[in-house]
Amino acid sequence: MPIDKTSMPYRKCVGIALFNQDNKIFVGERIDTKGAWQMPQGGVDDGETPEITALRELKEEIGTSKADIIMVAAKTICYDLPDRLITKLWNGKYRGQEQTWVAARFTGTDCDINLSAFDPPEFSSWQWVDLSDTLDLIVPFKRDIYAQVIDMFRDI
Repeated sequence: MPIDKTSMPYRKCVGIALFNQDNKIFVGERIDTKGAWQMPQGGVDDGETPEITALRELKEEIGTSKADIIMVAAKTICYDLPDRLITKLWNGKYRGQEQTWVAARFTGTDCDINLSAFDPPEFSSWQWVDLSDTLDLIVPFKRDIYAQVIDMFRDI
């Protein structure tokens, strides 16, 4: 049975485009979905700025917050979850996410990345890729979001 999403809110979230010194982007393979890669992201806690959320989420998801914020996107991007996922994520409370994207420069080394720093881990593996290559790795329902992120951060 289809879900009526129209009355459901979006979850406030920050996505992080983490650039290394070679201008490659960090992507992690979701531990719960083999073959689904994404950039780090996470919900905004009360009172947090996008910058604070971005650094907290990096620490939680990749084990380090060694990064300098380059820029915060001027506009947010919303996406709806597929109906099959709405009841499985966030206790069925949200229709999708309203994301503020943050570009950051990784200031650590690959040895600083520790996917099992927090329990449960978000990612099973990770890699650095060209920003444009993220479209080939991401789940289909997020491809439009990533196309917009590529446009926002293309000049970095």
